[in-house]
Amino acid sequence: MTLPKIETPSYELDLPSQDVKVKYRPFTVKEEKILLIANESKNNDEILNATMNVLESCTFNKLNVRSLPLFDIEYIFLNIRSKSVGEIAKVNVICPDDNETYGKVDVDLSKVEVHVDDNHDNNILLDEKRKLGIIFAYPTLEITLKGQKLDEVDNVDTSLELIGNCIDHIYEGEKVYSGKDTTKEELKEFLESLPQDGFAKIKKFFDTMPHLEQEVEVENPKTKVKSKVTLRGIQDFFPFASPI
Repeated sequence: MTLPKIETPSYELDLPSQDVKVKYRPFTVKEEKILLIANESKNNDEILNATMNVLESCTFNKLNVRSLPLFDIEYIFLNIRSKSVGEIAKVNVICPDDNETYGKVDVDLSKVEVHVDDNHDNNILLDEKRKLGIIFAYPTLEITLKGQKLDEVDNVDTSLELIGNCIDHIYEGEKVYSGKDTTKEELKEFLESLPQDGFAKIKKFFDTMPHLEQEVEVENPKTKVKSKVTLRGIQDFFPFASPI
């Protein structure tokens, strides 16, 4: 005798990076187990691949997760997580008054939004007279799978490949040079020739990229001091998802 199938509810969200509605469903028990096992492996590639496969399944295989900006993936993950195990998540937060004690806070995941910095711009003008600049695309999960991390942008030696992979195109007046049609060597040479202020503008693009953000109040269990703390990025809400 065939057992009855469980009906899974579906929901909709607006993709932060574009005006597109995405249907999604909660994690199944099997998928939650897959994520936990991957996390226990401490292997970033395994965690990223497990996350990618589960997110694709939970969005009914309608999204190319590899090509999405990381903040889109974080937002989708957050919403799926909230519908799977509840909108309130208990998060350990380090208390600012002594910077060593952790306090627990309840975070309402339904109120967490993608924050966009007022000074953020993906059009980096390098030379106003020549009208020379770069249009950047956002880092994707595919780039992360190559082992390139956003926290390496401060280091010129290790960041050039990441920056090069995020260049949509370079322009000078009416001339446009596609990043995809330019070799890695040419992009590296171009980036290495930039003045320091040009590299600082590029770094600002990465530093101010859209991200999950929510302000919470935490009470230090030792000192009883209450402080405001801003949670930023998926790793602050779910530490096991930090490799994203």
